[in-house]
Amino acid sequence: MEELLELYQTMGVSPAVYEYGEKAIKKLEDRFKAIDQVAEHNQAKVLWAMQKNRVSAACFAASSGYGYDDFGRDNLERVYADVFHTEAALVRPQITCGTHALTIALSANLLPGDELLSPVGLPYDTLQEVIGIRPSPCSLAEYGVTYNQVDLLPDGTFDYEGIRKAINPKTKMVTIQRSKGYATRPTFSVKQIGELIAFCKEIKPDLIVMVDNCYGEFVETIEPSDVGADMTVGSLIKNPGGGLAPIGGYIAGTQECVDRCAYRLSAPGLGKEVGANLGLMTSLYQGFFLAPTVTAGAEKGAIFAANLYEPLGFRCVPNAEESRHDIIQAVELRSEEGMIAFCKGIQAAAPVDSFATPWPSDMPGYNDKVIMAAGAFVQGSSIELSADGPIRPPYAVYFQGGLTWYHAKLGILMSLQKMVDAGLVTL
Repeated sequence: MEELLELYQTMGVSPAVYEYGEKAIKKLEDRFKAIDQVAEHNQAKVLWAMQKNRVSAACFAASSGYGYDDFGRDNLERVYADVFHTEAALVRPQITCGTHALTIALSANLLPGDELLSPVGLPYDTLQEVIGIRPSPCSLAEYGVTYNQVDLLPDGTFDYEGIRKAINPKTKMVTIQRSKGYATRPTFSVKQIGELIAFCKEIKPDLIVMVDNCYGEFVETIEPSDVGADMTVGSLIKNPGGGLAPIGGYIAGTQECVDRCAYRLSAPGLGKEVGANLGLMTSLYQGFFLAPTVTAGAEKGAIFAANLYEPLGFRCVPNAEESRHDIIQAVELRSEEGMIAFCKGIQAAAPVDSFATPWPSDMPGYNDKVIMAAGAFVQGSSIELSADGPIRPPYAVYFQGGLTWYHAKLGILMSLQKMVDAGLVTL
């Protein structure tokens, strides 16, 4: 233990901060055991899907050009469909990010004259331009798709009466964002999402429901696709890529919806038949295999963060005791200086670019300056240790990731150390 403490001191963590962290960890043993049980369940689920679909070394062969008859690519999609219990899946490196995956799902299944409804309030910043809430070239609004939303009630629950009134003959699709984005509202459990889906479909059975599942995969033993979602959408450089996927996204859902997404991704008439894997199959398979355990470590880091910062007077969402439904921990730091200090600590704990200094700057898709801390092996990979947030009240920073629990732990300790060094926290 003394050698470990000395090593932490060498890396910049003081004995006081380290001991403060150790006291918090002692109280979290039972919660960490429960997370490990969920990880074991999900690990078995992924392993079973790989065995069922006879994954072999032949699946890892590279393809180029058109990618015709790419067995490994097509088999990976069968694995995803079995894990998410859906009719089909689209899992491609040609999907550049989560926002891209969501854009494909929306634009493929909404036609001019249709209306998109968000019953969970304003979507994440980057999706606002996709929809046309903030004007942008090629938005859904430009193509004649209208948008409506129902805000959450003050306590963060669904406004069922407002939703009932909002659903009308033009409403074609409902979009549900599972995680909080750059907001300080609760993340929804899969059970809550299922109840909302059932309510909406009772009013209009032909509704298509899309769930933005980013940051939520493998945190629970079930996914939104298990409770009625027609499309469950996410990014491979978040939870399901396990830190190994260098790019990509997925859409798992009904055969009809997924087929339309494939046509939108490539071209009408081509669909899933084209799209070379470019030699990425080993990383995509292995990352998905590791994802349940990697996600569990990130979730432990989020809980640890709340249990360090909440006793110091900072509002945390979720709070230190609440159940978890994604890997994101929001901490309201009350000032730009606090956000900068926190992010400096995360950056200093990184294996890559630890010497860099994060600073607020303009980012594409955002109205406010954003600070981002990430020293990742894959650029922008938020299953790796990272923290970010828009510079606006309540000055909340959003911490997530950590390929191992121990790295997540170090990152949070370093963030607290930088807060102490800046005179923003007294232990």
